[in-house]
Amino acid sequence: MFQIRESATLTRDVLEQHFNDLKGTLKKLLDERLMSLLQEVDTIEQESIKPLDECQKLIEHGVSTADDLLREGESAVHGEVGQENEKLCSFTKKALHIQLDSLPEVPSLVDVPCLSAQLDDCLLTILKNQIFRHGTVASRPPVQLEEFVEKPGGILVRWCKVDDDFIPQDYRLQYRKSTANHFEDVYVGSETEFIVLHIDPNVDYQFRVCARGDGRQEWSPWSVPQTGHTTLVPHEWTTGLEGYSLSSRRNIALRNDSQSCGVLYSKAPTYFCGQTLTFRIETVGQPDRRDSLGVCVEQQNGYDSLQRDKAVCISTNGAVFVNGKEMTNQLPAVTSGSTVTFDMEAVQLGPSSSEGGNSKLRVTISSNNREVVFDWVLDQCCGSLYFGCSFSYPGWKVLVF
Repeated sequence: MFQIRESATLTRDVLEQHFNDLKGTLKKLLDERLMSLLQEVDTIEQESIKPLDECQKLIEHGVSTADDLLREGESAVHGEVGQENEKLCSFTKKALHIQLDSLPEVPSLVDVPCLSAQLDDCLLTILKNQIFRHGTVASRPPVQLEEFVEKPGGILVRWCKVDDDFIPQDYRLQYRKSTANHFEDVYVGSETEFIVLHIDPNVDYQFRVCARGDGRQEWSPWSVPQTGHTTLVPHEWTTGLEGYSLSSRRNIALRNDSQSCGVLYSKAPTYFCGQTLTFRIETVGQPDRRDSLGVCVEQQNGYDSLQRDKAVCISTNGAVFVNGKEMTNQLPAVTSGSTVTFDMEAVQLGPSSSEGGNSKLRVTISSNNREVVFDWVLDQCCGSLYFGCSFSYPGWKVLVF
């Protein structure tokens, strides 16, 4: 009941906000169009009246001149006898220079504008039809959240389609802390799962997902928000090694220009059997056969690579090493954007075994859609393992999660 009331309230708020925004936008657009048309009327009016104004002024000036000349002629006729000849002479000269029988060119009637507003009433019909079809209210979203899987410092979120008739093109995943007010986008794409990183351990987060139908622009309704969390602390690289620069969260390591060479280990043995350890190559540098990404039983300083005893690793050229020995099977070379994963499970635990050790782990290393599987025999039980990397040349950047 709470979910129904909450979603109904949210839907009302969204509808009211959306249509209020539409009203404001439509009013602004109509006002802008009105101002444009009024300015057009002003321009035509001014350009059309100007030649008529000039013609009127010329006619008025000619009438005024003729009137002055007429009064001067009357004065000459009725003036004194001595001045009569002088005034008549002056009047005659002025009359000869003034063209009283000519008028300026007046525009013909067909050239004189007559303004009117041409308004198409079908716009109202089009808008009415569009408005009546705009927006829908859906009671069931076509996708729902399916599963949360705890990851170190992250959560793997999976979702699925629940409407058989819906053909999805893209999915959109959002999340927020349970104490936050607003959701934020964390993934948009065609996959049906995504690892959300930078998750604080033992803190509840809310997730929701929606989809966009094939060939559509609008998104579907949101799924029912669900809460997920992780109890696993995030993986971190250890600080202080001269040859590597770390991100603020210490989950990204960059091989810098320092000549110092060595293995960068994890801050603590935070990898446990049954989990998936992931290295994602953000940028690449010059490869070297001694480069390595992998896990080990313990930190051992003085080595320039994980290609040693009590460690399994993959080199940037794809070669796989177990306890320092190269395997026959090889994976593709590591490139920018490559993801290398390590999965381990305990096969045999006990005080002794036929292999001479007391612990055996089934290891799966995957990279670029290929994988190798082998048994790693150790002479001691290991509840948790360190991870590490080594690069001979600068430019390599790796994210671990």
